[in-house]
Formats: sequence, structure tokens, C-alpha cells
Amino acid sequence: MSYVTLIYEVENSIAMVTLNRPQVLHALNTQVFDELEKVFENIERDQAVRVVLLMGAGEKAFAAGADINELAATDAVSGAEKARRGQEVFSRIENCGKPVIALVNGFALGGGCELALACTMRLAGERAKLGQPEVKLGLIPGYGGTQRLPRLVGQSRALRLLLTGEIIGAEEALRIGLVDELVRGEGREPLMRRGVELATAIASSAPAAVAGCLEAVQRGTGLGLRDGLEIEAEIFGRLCATEDKNEGTTAFLQKRPPVWTGR
Repeated sequence: MSYVTLIYEVENSIAMVTLNRPQVLHALNTQVFDELEKVFENIERDQAVRVVLLMGAGEKAFAAGADINELAATDAVSGAEKARRGQEVFSRIENCGKPVIALVNGFALGGGCELALACTMRLAGERAKLGQPEVKLGLIPGYGGTQRLPRLVGQSRALRLLLTGEIIGAEEALRIGLVDELVRGEGREPLMRRGVELATAIASSAPAAVAGCLEAVQRGTGLGLRDGLEIEAEIFGRLCATEDKNEGTTAFLQKRPPVWTGR
């Protein structure tokens, strides 16, 4: 499948999804949302893909935000529809069953920050700038920012960013937990290398077990401990009946590397 606003590649079980609208710093318009939905539908179905790297082309931006021309034309009804559409696509990314690692080099603002928040992990380059400046447009984040950001960094820190529209650098983003790792080095290459390194480490584990970890955390978050433990036991039991569990335990006992089939 070909894309206009994205570049999609798969190598060594790692899918690379690159936003490719550099002339507008990868601003998120209707076509970008449609193509993100299509590519993550494909990723969800493709058993050859085990981990996803999500990035913006070039050096300047991960995604600078929503398309302001489209936002300017909205009213109450079309604005709510646009927000729900963005939420739907980002939820698909969040729940695709495979780890998605955002590589943030340059600007990740507004909808671009919300896209990074929907990913499993976030790595930032030294030049990364993140924020939710929607209040400066007379708006609030509409693609999940008011919900995911407090869950990630805490309510007061999230509200500071939301209410001021402050844009923060990579060091501060790491300090408050908005990103998981700061990758040192000039340009995009160190960030890419670290992303591939992390993705390769994840891809070396049993795919059903990786998916099970994601499912357990996502389903259990927000529940009481007892309910969360029951979800964990259910998934653990399901994995005990898989070929990969048999292969993993046998390979360990035989002191050899496992060969995963995903079954």
C-alpha cells in the first residue's frame, strides 16, 4: 500500500512509520489521520511486525500540531467530530497490540505531542520541544492530551503545561516524565540508532508475551489491585498454552536461544 503523507518500511520485524509533510512540519490534517489509520490497521494484522518506530522526516519536527487551516474552518459540530476522529486514530495506535516508540526530534506540539502521548514510549533528541499550546488558539487539546498527559506526568504538572501553553525542552520533558529517555548527539541519527536498538531488544522477545504485557498494563491501569491481578492471571494462563511458552522454557533448559513463531 502506498501513502502520500507517510513513509512506511519494515526491516527485521521493525516497522518504521515516518510522517512526511516537511513543508508544514508534518502538521496533522485529515489525510494524515486517514493514512495513520490505514497503516496501523496493516501493522496490527501483520504478524511479521513486532515493534513500531514513529517519527517525522528531517531534522525539524516530529509533528508540529494540527493543521491550523482545517481548525480555523470548524464550528461546534465539526470541531467535536474532528476531535473524536483524532481520538479514534490515536487510540488505534495506542491499542494496536504492538509497542510503538515515538522518536521525537524537533517540535512535538499540540496534536504532535498528543500523538507522542499515544505511543508506548517516547525517546527525545536534544533538540526536542514539546508542549500543548492550544490555549493560545482559544482551544484545549482535542486528541487525548487532557487525559493522557495527567496520567503520564501527574495532574499539577499537566495543568501547568495545559494552562500556560508552555513549550519545554528535552531536559525538562525527561525530568517530569513526559519522555522516557533523552538521546544525546547532533541530528537525527543518534535518536534513530537508539530507537532501533530498543526496538530490536523488544523484538527479540516472544511476540505474544510482549502483546500480553501491553494488554495487562492497558487493561489494568485505573483498576483496583485485585482486579488488575485477575487480568494478569488470565493473560499468564493464556500464554501458558502457547507454543512460544513451550519453546521459551525448553530453550532455557537446553541453554540455547529460543526461536519464536508467534503461536
